[in-house]
Amino acid sequence: QARSALGPALDKATGTLLYNTAARLKDPKHLAFLVGYIARREILTDLQLSAALEYVRSHPLEPLDVADFERSCGVGVCITPEQIEEAVEAVISKHRAELLAERYHFNMGLLMGEARNRLRWADGKTIKNEVDLQVLHLLGPKTEADLEKKPKAAKARLAPAEKQKVAVVENGDMGTETQSLLEQLRGEALKFHKPGENYKTEGYVVTPNTMALLKQHLAITGGQVRTRFPPEPNGILHIGHAKAINFNFGYAKANGGVCFLRYDDTNPEKEEEKYFTAIREMVEWLGYQPYAVTHASDYFDQLYTWALELIRRGQAYVCHQKVEEIKGHNPPPSPWRDRPVEESLLLFEDMRKGKFGEGEATLRMKMVMEDGKMDPVAYRVKFTPHHRTGDKWCIYPTYDYTHCLCDSIEHITHSLCTKEFQARRSSYFWLCNALDVYCPVQWEYGRLNLLYTVVSKRKIIRLVETGAVRDWDDPRLFTLTALRRRGFPPEAINNFCARVGVTVAQATMEPHLLEACAREVLNEQAPRAMAVLEPLKVTITNFPALKALEVLVPNFPADESRGFHKVPFHQTIYIEETDFREEADKGYKRLAPGQPVGLRHAGYVITVQNVIKDVSGHVIELEVTCTKSDVAEKPKAFIHWVSAPLACEVRLYERLFLHKNPEDPSEVPGGFLSDLNPDSLRVVPNALVDSSVHSARPFDKFQFERLGYFSVDPDSEEGKMVFNRTVTLKEDPGKA
Repeated sequence: QARSALGPALDKATGTLLYNTAARLKDPKHLAFLVGYIARREILTDLQLSAALEYVRSHPLEPLDVADFERSCGVGVCITPEQIEEAVEAVISKHRAELLAERYHFNMGLLMGEARNRLRWADGKTIKNEVDLQVLHLLGPKTEADLEKKPKAAKARLAPAEKQKVAVVENGDMGTETQSLLEQLRGEALKFHKPGENYKTEGYVVTPNTMALLKQHLAITGGQVRTRFPPEPNGILHIGHAKAINFNFGYAKANGGVCFLRYDDTNPEKEEEKYFTAIREMVEWLGYQPYAVTHASDYFDQLYTWALELIRRGQAYVCHQKVEEIKGHNPPPSPWRDRPVEESLLLFEDMRKGKFGEGEATLRMKMVMEDGKMDPVAYRVKFTPHHRTGDKWCIYPTYDYTHCLCDSIEHITHSLCTKEFQARRSSYFWLCNALDVYCPVQWEYGRLNLLYTVVSKRKIIRLVETGAVRDWDDPRLFTLTALRRRGFPPEAINNFCARVGVTVAQATMEPHLLEACAREVLNEQAPRAMAVLEPLKVTITNFPALKALEVLVPNFPADESRGFHKVPFHQTIYIEETDFREEADKGYKRLAPGQPVGLRHAGYVITVQNVIKDVSGHVIELEVTCTKSDVAEKPKAFIHWVSAPLACEVRLYERLFLHKNPEDPSEVPGGFLSDLNPDSLRVVPNALVDSSVHSARPFDKFQFERLGYFSVDPDSEEGKMVFNRTVTLKEDPGKA
């Protein structure tokens, strides 16, 4: 096309413009239009081309307003050398004082930018040459001082304590010292469209009604970002849902918008009230508050009305193929696809009245999806009462039909979903446009998966049924209720999602990365206490008082301003069995005959005087003497202890599965149930903990010194507390 106007030999500048047009233009219907302007030499610069491409992207409807287009792209605008000279003079005059002070160390790019702003369509090279010339005239040639590099301003270094805070979330808000989730989601970070500019998204289908519908949409929303988190209420949320919650609620929050919690309750057979409650509880536990809580069932009447309209428009039909017949990627076409509209309307009404049995009739939409699936089902017959609508309906809409229309009703701006829904994007756009209703934009992102676990509802149900785990909240699982029960703070889960980031590719992560996030948060949040898992009785024969002493223990040793708690110190204390050996090996630093040890926080050093054993030779008690730390020789180690303690049960958790991918037949040929770790739970029934925790409630968290981070389990009873170990104090190198 260009050669027909310019001849066979095209100059390099024109060739570059043509190449950039072909490479950057998303909709080829405007290609000939733009090439014409380049061939006629009416678009001469890349700046003009960028403006032209933005114009056609922003004006999807034909015909284009040629005069407005040419005005927006600088067509016919002629910038004279005199205009450039005057513009540069004005800019240099404005910055004259700084130029004379800083000379050639002044940021010349600032002069260039301001001159270009005054003359948008001027040639950049010509402006640069004029700036260089006028600066030289003002300052003269460069001196040796001008050639010296300008010293860089020293960057303030973060203190170690500040580095710890880089990604700690509080109530869904992240710190700003690093690339937080909110920073990842704010403004242009994801290249998402602005509200009302849906048509600028690649692949978005524009109809003659699109612009009017978008105008109505903006009038309703005021240009506000709107997202939604749409779980099915037939199971408990897991770690993958945490990413979806953070993404949907976080994107809205980062951009001053709102997020709906919408239950996709279109399958009454599998839905239970406990799932509705647990889902909302987990969303709020992660620190997010829904703008509104809605249900797909809120819109059943409207969805049914639209289904009738879809039939009237010839875009849907009642079909009698069985489920087995339409399964798979290449099912036979429906023999009822072209049945008369009136017939489908009558049959669909019969479906609603219950005249067809389950599986005898469906309503199908006339369209082909990306994956080749043809005519997806919109409605099916189910004689199951709905938890909210009772027995009003015996036909229920499918996800493919419901989801985009509910998004449309709620005026969602960004319908964010995981990558497996990409194959449904065309049906999403098609259905909204087929009904001439507002069409949101579907954006896909990569799922978050964890190794050494399963998260599918079906598989978790199998684990519960076989007794491998107790329930959905068993702390060895990675459901959100399980993570909460184990003691993971919500901030740690949000931080983990932020570190994974919002990626298009699926992310499969090691559990130890989540555990590292938990340690960071718990180190700041969990007050210290002392507990002994395998107690060994120790009697201090020269105890320095007639009654118990009180020892002050800092809640957070690194920051004593956060308070202290008192623990009793009696003549009888208990230490860990493993903190005593009858013979001290080389490198062993704890208690042994002839090797004293310090008691943490007590201010005393103890020395073994007598080892008492039972009939089998097992050590059951030590008799020791104590010396104040300030007069005793400094011991090699300090150990934790308890005195007048509370009895408690401690549950120690390891990975539930032995292999990274328990669902992979090549890794685990016998199936995931054959891969269970027999040591995933160790119960310590007779542990002891210091009395400072006596008033703790379920989910309260502590660091048991030298042992790890622990959380109070809801199984705790009066007189017998139960603690779950959340994570150890340090990562086990064997797990990394």
